[in-house]
Amino acid sequence: MKQNNSSALHVDSGFDIPCPNTVPCLKDKVSKEEWAVRLQLAATYRLCAIYGWTDLVFTHISARLPDEGGEHRFLINPYGVMFEEITASSLIKIDMKGTVCQDTNYFINPAGFTIHSAVHLAREDAGCVIHVHTPYGIAVSAQKKGLRRYSQMAMQVLDDLAYHDYEGIALELDERKRIVKNLGSKSLLMLRNHGTLTLGMTCGVAFLRMYFLENACKSQILAQSAGGENELTEQSPEMSKKVYAQGAAAFVPGMGDNLVWPGLMRKLSRLNPGYDK
Repeated sequence: MKQNNSSALHVDSGFDIPCPNTVPCLKDKVSKEEWAVRLQLAATYRLCAIYGWTDLVFTHISARLPDEGGEHRFLINPYGVMFEEITASSLIKIDMKGTVCQDTNYFINPAGFTIHSAVHLAREDAGCVIHVHTPYGIAVSAQKKGLRRYSQMAMQVLDDLAYHDYEGIALELDERKRIVKNLGSKSLLMLRNHGTLTLGMTCGVAFLRMYFLENACKSQILAQSAGGENELTEQSPEMSKKVYAQGAAAFVPGMGDNLVWPGLMRKLSRLNPGYDK
């Protein structure tokens, strides 16, 4: 099913999902700036797969492209392709109306468009948006009190975390305004009964935030499984604010990117090369 300048929100039951390795390389067909974003985003998908933040093909990561003629556009994954197989050329360029802006035999996840277009439209600092469904993240999202101050990792992100109530699978565009309202100026979002979301100026910063958030959720569930709340030590709001301030530099573009991202790229090259096709 080829989509070119048509709505990405319609799914044809007769579609056929191509293997990403068969997609022609776009390196010499797009701008250097777009290719650089494609490389970073494809790498982010494969890193999320390495760390186990996948739900078959049902979650999504996006990255904003440089504006073209005042048009806001972003890249997102082809629906039906596993995270570990994503390549730079297989990523789909769409505008804020959900229109596919390139020749492709792929289509996108409608729920992915709803969530990611909402954040990209509202936040200039949303260069990359990561949304995942993991067992630990979902488990914490279902708890009435949400993320607790049980771990240092939790306290490093807690003051930057917002919550959005569950409204069903995100297929209705009207939900975008409530996602934006609930997110506010925060950089992390817990989607109740659903999963987690982070944003950053770069893929590296968004990934690092997700690393801390997901591991904070995992630590919480493990701690709770070992004993009831009366057996757990929860730090004070004042301590949480102190820890958040102490660790804030890690999420500044350049700092977190330079500290962690190069090592992640080396790890990716060892474990799953080929994202740069």
